[in-house]
Amino acid sequence: MEKASGGQQRACVWCASSSSSSEPAEPAEHPRDETGLDDSAPPQPSRSFGVVITGSTKGIGLAMARTHLALGDRVVINSRDADRVQASVAELKAEFGDDNVSGVAANVSLAQDAKLLAKEAAEFLGEIDVWVNNAGTNGYYYGSLLDTDTDIMSEIIETNLLGSMLCCREALAVMRDQEGGGLVFNMDGAGSSGSPTPRFAAYGATKAAIPQLTSSISAELKSLDIADKVSVHTLSPGMVTTDLLMAGADTKVSKFFINILAETPDKPAGFLVPRVRSLAAEAQEGARGMQRKPQKSVYIKFLTDVKAYSAMMRRVLLGENKDRYVPEDSYLPFL
Repeated sequence: MEKASGGQQRACVWCASSSSSSEPAEPAEHPRDETGLDDSAPPQPSRSFGVVITGSTKGIGLAMARTHLALGDRVVINSRDADRVQASVAELKAEFGDDNVSGVAANVSLAQDAKLLAKEAAEFLGEIDVWVNNAGTNGYYYGSLLDTDTDIMSEIIETNLLGSMLCCREALAVMRDQEGGGLVFNMDGAGSSGSPTPRFAAYGATKAAIPQLTSSISAELKSLDIADKVSVHTLSPGMVTTDLLMAGADTKVSKFFINILAETPDKPAGFLVPRVRSLAAEAQEGARGMQRKPQKSVYIKFLTDVKAYSAMMRRVLLGENKDRYVPEDSYLPFL
């Protein structure tokens, strides 16, 4: 139950969720583009954070868990599949030690499971400093909405949207009672900007809702006068070579863009995690300070429009990254 992207038909769809690096997100507005290309990691805090990542037994979720652990954090991983949780925990413990990682098998689209995950994570970590809502799916289905099975649609909506809502509720409820508060990060995906996502319309619709959900919760936290302690943000990993993405590599156009723009999970994880930790340290200093002020919601994005268009130009002019992940049928699928 990992985050999914899929085979789009146009370039703008691939770039739909890839704009800026760290930028304040204003309520009720779409994320603004930024052309910065600075990939250097910000200075890292020396302290350790307690981190929960849903959908984290493979793909970008597992890569983020491994990066957090490598930087000294303690992590709770999650999947609905108990066997995968057990195997991933064993793998991470062998690498980072028994005391630094735990796992909870839970289906985040079920209210009781989301509550269980929050409870067991808080017991293991002591305090939950960072919670990442990464669990997501497209049902491994690419095709017209007209032909999409109702059960697949329900799975996509319940996991991607309802799961994010339930986990936001449970995580924030725990964090508001902690001295240092905490931060929740929702994961965007193709469709987040409102651009069309042909062949996976249901997935795109759920991801289009994520920025709105995040800005609405941010506004609610301000109205509850707890925005100085808890905050909600958005992460964008860009295109990642997960099983779900590669399942959609079955057209000329999807192969073209996957080879140009997709990255293995370690690349976006290495970009996102240091920025999450830096933001967490800054927020907790404010939460514990004498003069508290509301935390601004931030949109952290790995794949910018500038990076995407630059990669496409290099491919067209130089043939760069052709057949990088999957064999292509032609040099340019549009000709």
